Amino acid sequence: MENKRVYSIAIDGPAGAGKSTLARQLARRLGFVYVDTGAIYRTVGYHMTLMGIGPRDADGVRRLLDDVNLQISYDQAGRQHMLLNGADVSEEIRTPEMSRVASLISAQPPVRAFLLDMQRDIARENSVVMDGRDIGTVVLPKADVKIYLTATDEVRANRRLKELLDQGQKTNLDTVLREIRQRDQQDLTRAIAPLRQAKDAVVADTSTLNLEESLALLERIVQEKIGQ
Repeated sequence: MENKRVYSIAIDGPAGAGKSTLARQLARRLGFVYVDTGAIYRTVGYHMTLMGIGPRDADGVRRLLDDVNLQISYDQAGRQHMLLNGADVSEEIRTPEMSRVASLISAQPPVRAFLLDMQRDIARENSVVMDGRDIGTVVLPKADVKIYLTATDEVRANRRLKELLDQGQKTNLDTVLREIRQRDQQDLTRAIAPLRQAKDAVVADTSTLNLEESLALLERIVQEKIGQ
C-alpha cells in the first residue's frame, strides 16, 4: 500500500513576528498539524524553573531531562496545548520570563538532542506547519516550504504588547521592546542552532500587513511551492 504523501512547512523568525498565530491558522486552512516548537522549549524551561534549575545550569538541566514527560494535544480550534507530566501548562509558559528561559535553555545541546527526534517524528508522520527559530536550518532541513517570517522591532513589540495585555499581564511598550531585542540577541548569537534565514527560505516581511494580509501572503508562498 502506497504511503500518503506528507508535506512539511517550516516557519522561522524572530520573537514577536507572529509565527505562532499565523502558523496555527495556516495549518488549519491546509488541514495540516500545527507544531509550535517554541512552546516545547518553554515547557522544558518551565519544568526546570519549577525544580529550581536555572537555564544556564548545564549539569542540572542534563540531570533532570529524564524527568520531563512532554505531550502535545490540540483543541477544536487547532490550538496547541502543552502537557508536562500530565498537567496542561499552556498558560503558565506564556510569560516574558518563560520566553527568556526558553531562549537560554534552547542553547543547551542536551535539550536540543532530547527534543529533536520528537519534532522530526511528528513531521515524518503528519503534514505539518512547524514554527520556531531553526526549523528550516536544523530540524527540517528538507522541508517542502521554508518561510522566514519577520517584521521590524517596533511592530513586533507592539504586537507582543497587545498579546500580553489581552492575557491580563501588566507591562508597557518600552519593556516589551527591550525584551524583544534581548531575545533577538540571544537567539542570533547562541552557539547551537542560532536564528538565521535558511538559504532557500522565502522572506515574508509583515511589518505593513494585518493578520489576514499576512496569512494570505503565506498561503501564496505555499501555493507556489507545493500547490496546496
